[in-house]
Amino acid sequence: MNSFGHIFRLTSFGESHGKAVGGVIDGMPAGVKIDMDFIQRELDRRRPGQSDIVTARQESDRVELLSGVFEGRSTGTPIGFAVYNQDQHSADYDMLRNCYRPSHADYTYTQKYGIRDHRGGGRSSARETIARCVAGALAKLALRPLGIEIHAYTSQVGGIVLPGTYTDYDLSQTDSNSVRCPDEETARQMIDLISEVKAAGDTIGGVITGVARGIPAGLGEPVFHKLHADLGAAMLGINAVKGFEYGMGFAGAAHRGSEMNDAFIVRDGVVTTATNHSGGIQGGISNGQDICFRVAFKPVATLLQEVDTVDAEGNPVVLKARGRHDPCVLPRAVPVVEAMTAMVLLDHYLLNKTHHI
Repeated sequence: MNSFGHIFRLTSFGESHGKAVGGVIDGMPAGVKIDMDFIQRELDRRRPGQSDIVTARQESDRVELLSGVFEGRSTGTPIGFAVYNQDQHSADYDMLRNCYRPSHADYTYTQKYGIRDHRGGGRSSARETIARCVAGALAKLALRPLGIEIHAYTSQVGGIVLPGTYTDYDLSQTDSNSVRCPDEETARQMIDLISEVKAAGDTIGGVITGVARGIPAGLGEPVFHKLHADLGAAMLGINAVKGFEYGMGFAGAAHRGSEMNDAFIVRDGVVTTATNHSGGIQGGISNGQDICFRVAFKPVATLLQEVDTVDAEGNPVVLKARGRHDPCVLPRAVPVVEAMTAMVLLDHYLLNKTHHI
């Protein structure tokens, strides 16, 4: 189960401390102009070593396309790609060979496979999201001529919450600071909190908000594979994600229907809605409004302090992690959320075309 998507489909491979992370993409429409600089920039947004509030691991994360592109355009055949690992410190993980780190996949992988790669978490490492960012960048290139824009940003770190909604901010400013929050004052508070947590050898979680604009009405399947269901599956498959909601989400449970219904109106000769409590999706199908959602990320499980656990024989062990780890995953997860959103939207756009003669 290393594949995602229906028509636009990514199959990924690789481990944190293996030779490379990469993938094969099926279903990329033919004739799309492939902007390698753009793809690399999307990877650079995810890579480690960007600032003091992320892991210090130094990886250039240069992507190499192996197939499916000719004279700068996609051919419609599978696109193979690889990103070679360079800065592994595998010895940092030797003491974990026979121990189970709390809240990691060490124990569950061992139970499932009877064997695991203890170096950096192996396949369970967030380094696997490299493949998603490459596929997402290609999906963004395919969506660009359709006028579809995708943005994600950090809207909460710990107890610090960005006030208002996405409409209150210029989302083009998201990358202007290291935490990827579109408001400088809130970003400063978030950065200070992450720095404080990092100094204590601890970690912190938060929320990323995603927004897709320019979505045509009609994307999504009516029963299974509803658009919000596939978006939810995409987000919940990202490392450290613990929750997903769209539109009013859980907050809507406290309201009445009279407060929540999105009344239909005609604006500029087009049917639309007066409000967008539904988050751009009704009946599992896009209604033409902005799609907005939120993704909750837990604190990173690796703490640079002593933690209690057991070894493979059940003996009590005290661990103190070594190596280079993120005190907060959110800044580097923003491009991953965007990538998965792009993959889902392109996939459903292509699915929708199969419903029309």
